[in-house]
Amino acid sequence: MGTYDDDTFQAAYDKVLAKWPADREALTLPTPFGTTYVNACGPSDAPPLLLLPGGGGATSASWFAQAAELARVRRVYAVDLIGAAGRTEASGARTVADLGDWLDALLAGLGVERADLGGHSHGAWIALHYALRAPERVRRLFLLDPTQCFAGFETAYLLRALPMLLRPTPRRVRAFLDWETGGADLDPDWLRLQEAAAGFPSGRPVTGPRPTPEALRALRARVLLIVAANSRTHDAYTVAARAGELLPRVETDVLPDVSHHALPVAAPSGVGCRLREFLV
Repeated sequence: MGTYDDDTFQAAYDKVLAKWPADREALTLPTPFGTTYVNACGPSDAPPLLLLPGGGGATSASWFAQAAELARVRRVYAVDLIGAAGRTEASGARTVADLGDWLDALLAGLGVERADLGGHSHGAWIALHYALRAPERVRRLFLLDPTQCFAGFETAYLLRALPMLLRPTPRRVRAFLDWETGGADLDPDWLRLQEAAAGFPSGRPVTGPRPTPEALRALRARVLLIVAANSRTHDAYTVAARAGELLPRVETDVLPDVSHHALPVAAPSGVGCRLREFLV
């Protein structure tokens, strides 16, 4: 849209990556939908954990606040999504089935048969759909304030997001995040990355319906659902209640004083510990 500058974006991305553990490795893996970029850390012989960020400008770098804690017990693989800002190539993915094929290829490229899986926002939606498609490949699943999984978007959220989506600029991104997070004190380098991602020339992200109640009732994996009480994306308590009704093996935490976009980058320090305890 005339505002995106790749050098600015890459520099902002690298500044957030500098907050990751010192053993971070950058991996690039071929898939049928182009090369996927992955940030990895943790012991190479530890059980694998695949992390999917939210859409838009979130990128895999956004797991910086949780990576060190998770890497204590897992080999962490944080992925830049197809159809979103980051270092993954733009793809021809169009359907939920395409996303499943992409993750199948990604796990194969990593040499992983079965993994723990976690996601935030749109990444949580992808993670849940994949757990339903390939339950034999997902050991445990955690969802951080997942969108379009158990409840729809609030109308006010969509109306606020519309100008940013129609003509993304750094100023509109910052104003939207200030509104959704209630002016929370967010990491300044992460904020600059969100601003720098405005107008990123990515493909259209794959979206789709919520999983059916029948599919959710059949999911046997253990699930940890962490919901942001101050989320303006959806009603947090509706999300928690609906998940409790449908998922056979779900644990739900509703975090006070945090919003949707502040997860996972500005969540209380106990979040990483909670995730680690769930995984082991």
